Parts: sequence; C-alpha cells; structure tokens
Amino acid sequence: MERLREEIRKHDYLYYVKGEPIISDYEYDQLYRRLLDLEKEYPELITPDSPSQRVGGAPLEGFETVAHDPPMLSLDNAYDEGEVQAWETRLRKALGRKIEYMAETKIDGVAISLEYEDGLLVRGSTRGDGYTGDDITANLKTIHDIPLRLNNAPRGHLEVRGEVYMTREGLARLNKKREAEGLPLFANPRNAAAGTLKLLDPREVAKRQLHAWLYYLISRVPGVETQEKALEALERWGFQVNPQRRLCRNLDELFRFYREVEAVRENLPYNIDGLVVKVNDLRAQEVLGATAKAPRWAIAFKFKAEQATTKVESIEWSVGRAGSITPVANLSPVLLAGTTVKRAGLFNPERVAELDVREGDTVIVEKAGDIIPYIREVNYALRPAGVKPAKPPTKCPACGSPLVKEAGVVGLFCRNWECPIQVRGRLELWASRGAMDIEGLGEKVAGVLYKELGVRDPGDLYFLKPGCLASLRGFGELSESNLLRAIEKSKEKGLSRVLYGLGIPNVGSETAALLANHFGSIDKLLAASREEIDEIPGIGEKVAYEVYNFFRRKEVKNLIAKLKKAGVKLEEVAKEVVGPWTGLTFVITGTLPSMSREEAHEAIRARGGKPMDSVSSKTSYLIVGESPGSKLGKAEKLGVKIITAAEFEAMLAKTPVP
Repeated sequence: MERLREEIRKHDYLYYVKGEPIISDYEYDQLYRRLLDLEKEYPELITPDSPSQRVGGAPLEGFETVAHDPPMLSLDNAYDEGEVQAWETRLRKALGRKIEYMAETKIDGVAISLEYEDGLLVRGSTRGDGYTGDDITANLKTIHDIPLRLNNAPRGHLEVRGEVYMTREGLARLNKKREAEGLPLFANPRNAAAGTLKLLDPREVAKRQLHAWLYYLISRVPGVETQEKALEALERWGFQVNPQRRLCRNLDELFRFYREVEAVRENLPYNIDGLVVKVNDLRAQEVLGATAKAPRWAIAFKFKAEQATTKVESIEWSVGRAGSITPVANLSPVLLAGTTVKRAGLFNPERVAELDVREGDTVIVEKAGDIIPYIREVNYALRPAGVKPAKPPTKCPACGSPLVKEAGVVGLFCRNWECPIQVRGRLELWASRGAMDIEGLGEKVAGVLYKELGVRDPGDLYFLKPGCLASLRGFGELSESNLLRAIEKSKEKGLSRVLYGLGIPNVGSETAALLANHFGSIDKLLAASREEIDEIPGIGEKVAYEVYNFFRRKEVKNLIAKLKKAGVKLEEVAKEVVGPWTGLTFVITGTLPSMSREEAHEAIRARGGKPMDSVSSKTSYLIVGESPGSKLGKAEKLGVKIITAAEFEAMLAKTPVP
C-alpha cells in the first residue's frame, strides 16, 4: 500500500508542481481508486500523509490559535526607483559592502505558515495579526501545491512560509456559481482566497481549487546560505515555487526585471502587485534584523495601480434577485488595462456616501487586478458647480415598493415578494440545474410565465395546465409538453434541492444540504428556533438569522403551502437499506481518526444501520473517538454498549456492504 501511495505522490508532484504529467487522467484515477479500496479494506493502515487524506470530512467547529515564532511581519513598500535606492543606501550603511538581491513576483494572496516534522505536514496556519494566526491545517491539506510529505527533506522540525492564491479563472468560476445562488460576489482573487480559507468545511475549500507559492524557509538548513539556494531547496522537497524570480547583482538589473514583469503581468493567470526584493545572503539578513513591523532586508516594490480618469455620466440603481439595491456608475468610455470601461461598481449606498460621488464628477477608475473596475477617488476640484449629491432611491427601481434598511446590514433592500425582477430571478434559480433542474425554463421563459400567465412564485409552476403555453409566442405543443413534463419530474428532487431553489439569502447548495440532512423535513425546519439552526456545524449565526427570518415571511409560508398541495417532496428521505445492521442504531462522540463523521454515517447506512445524533436507551452502540463529549457519560448511565473507533473499524471490515 505504501508503494502505491508513493507512486500517487510522484504523479501528484509531476502534475500539480512540475506541470509535466506522464500518465493519463484515467490511469491516475485507477491508481487512486485502488488506494481507496485498499484503505477501505484495511482502515488501520491509513496514514496522515496518504493522498486520500487531502480532503477532510465533517465541518470544523472553529479554528485553534497558533503562535508565530518568529512573527510573520509585513513588508515596507516602495513605489518608485528612488525609494528603492534610498532603501539600498540604508542597507549598504549597515553592511558596508555591495549587495545581491533575489527578486520574486509579489503574489496577491494570503500569507500562510507550514510546519513539518520529519518531512510530514503537521500544521498549517494563517498570518493573523503576525504574532498569532488560525490553525487551518485541514483546509490547507486540500491544496495540491502543498505536499503532505516532503521529498528527502532534512529530518526534524521545518517551517516554510508562502502565499495561498486563487487564479483569475478560478475567481470567475466561483463568482458565476455564487451569482446563480444569489450570494455576494468576491471583488478580487485575494478576497476569494481569504474567504475560502476561513470556511469551516474542508470539502468546500477543496472545490474552490486554491493554489500556493512557497518562498520563505524559516528553519536554517546546512548548505542553504542564500535565498536563491533556499528556493531551490524548496523545489527539490516538492513545494511549488514561483518561476517568476531573478537574482539581481545590482539595482540596474533589479529595475530591468521590474519593467519586464510589469509588461507581462496581465498575461499571468494570477494577480501580482509588484516584486518582493530580498537581500540574497541569509547571514546578511540576520545582521540587518527587523523593526517591530517589517524586516529591514526585504521590501515590496509595488506596481502602480492601473488607473484611468473619466467622468461619471449617471448613477443608476438596480435590484438583484434577492432584493438588494446596487448602485453602478455609468462612465464616459475609457481604456483601462486593455479593455474599454463604461461602468464601475459602487457596491452599496454607504460607499456612494463615503466617496460623495456625483453625476458629472471627474473620477479615477482603478482595476488593480480586480475583475470589476471601481471608482478609487473623486477629483472634487473639478466638480461642476451646482451638482447635487447622489441620493439613494426610496422606492424600488423595478416595482416602486418602499425600500428597507435593515439593522446591522449594509445596503438597501426591496422586500416586495412580487417585484418583477425578483420573481423572474426566483423562477430561474428554482429551475436551475443545482435546484429543481427544470430543463427549458430559462430567463426568457421565466419572463413569459411572469408576464403572460401571472406566475409569481415557483409554487405556481405546478398548477400550469396543458394548453396554457402552446398559444404563446415561442411555444408549441412539443415545447409545452416538454416543459410541463420537466416541471412534474422536479417534484421528486427532495428537500435539499427545494431549499437551494427557494433562494434563501446566504444559502447555497452545500448549506441547503446541511439543513436538509439535519432536519429531514420542511416542517421540522419551519418549527426550529434560530438557536437550533445556529447549532448545526457549518451554518453559523448569520446564516441562521437569514434562514429563520426567511421562513417567518407570510409569502414564504404561502409558497410552502402551494408546494405541499402540488405534491412536491419536502422531505430528505434516505433510501432504506436492508442489511446485516438493520435494526441497530449508532451514535458517535468525539473525532474518529480515519474517517469523518459523515463517512461513518454513510458506512452505517450502507449496512442497514441507522446513525443518530443523540444517545437514548434504544441506542445499540456508542462509538467513542478522540475527545468524546457528554454522550459518553449518558451512554454509561443508560448501559449502552460502548466501542472504540478501532473496534468500529474492525466491525466495518468484517461486515461487507450488501
């Protein structure tokens, strides 16, 4: 089994780090499946560095705190050649000699620390405030650029620091998904990477395909006396190291490299915002030391942000599917970063007020690697006389309903359930592939159903009669028949799809599945308190607030009633399996060493057993993992049979899936 793991690690390194795969995806998948089968058969042989352990199981309840020694300091910035020259003058004064520099592209990402013991990854953490960060090991394990085991690295403790980032393509893909789910979009790849690393569910982190560059070897290693050698060592050990780097023997070479990189930065698949310039000699770095804020031996030589000056022709306010009101500035067309920009995001009414941007203003528009151009600042000196402040609307621009300002929430909202933009948006989301998967019901059809047939919510779809569509423009008997058949078929999708399709604020497909699996039926969810929803691992206080309030709305209650009347399945019913454990109930307390709780639940169900959340006198077995909770004491009092995680795994091995 270990030889198989080694072979998979080799192919992971060639594919993810070197970009030089030597086998097909199919061949790789066969190797990986073989490993999963073996580990399933012999769970006691699973190791922490196995390729199968990259994606964690159940969501975490929170992050532990990690102390950084030495601190993860920030960098001083230089914005022109003069400032870099002044920095070098200070260095020469301190060292009394000429200096070589290692210049590396400054990735616009999130700083991390990785710690290894005898070549095995034991901990990964965020920078935090520089002195303490969060332990996000489970999330970092999902990133293929980060090796779980190093190749021929020195034994003992080894710490490496670097940056996690998301590509521009990755951001576009993620934002497209979030837009379909009615969730706020990330403004840039860095924000997306930072937000992803804060997720408590490693499985969701894995889906977002983050990357990492490693560039700073904290531990001193014999024979590694320069930053250049340190980067080469990191590559040999299996880390992904940015190839966009150069050893510069003087400032002229450094400035030349800076201009070369600046010229091609837009062609890179990820965002960079300058160079990080380091004294190459590691002993010289020790001599120079650091201030309380930043090392003296390194500096960030930043690129100038890509900006353009233009005028605001108008400010328009639009309503989104979830009712949020978004301001957008319409601009005089201007060329910026290779594209013609005509619109710039203003995000929310608070941002408009903060900038005091007005129609007719001369503004500086900035891209700086962001996907959406935005207004950086207003040139108030050029403001035309008599221009009035931009005032947010008091009524919805789509339906005319009064807008609502909610306590503690940024922005304005239209809460009119029949607002045409929101109705059509809800219908589109309900019909989407991730929700009820109603083929043929897209944007245009949603508009026709709203305008011609008075459809006002997804519940109305299930009461459309044959013949009601065929006479409408764009429909015939066949297209009507296909759509009605798809609507009827959608009734069986189950609760998680329904919850996602309802468009609950901040509830995507994964959260919808958590809610459905926890409550099992819409009635139990409707009866749940906000505190009960908040207690579900992976939900959180904000989402619990949104879910609870959503189901308190009269319109939502009416919609649920329609869905019930139409026969839409509003339960999440697991298929009952008859097997060797039929009639047995299992409860888990603590953390299982070789599988997630959900994986254990699936294994129990597959054998006909029933996993439960709480201990009772009817519980057949309590499975005890690491750090058990109060369930253990209750089981002892009730006389429930208690087994260890190892005993449970032995039971699984002896009881094949029927």
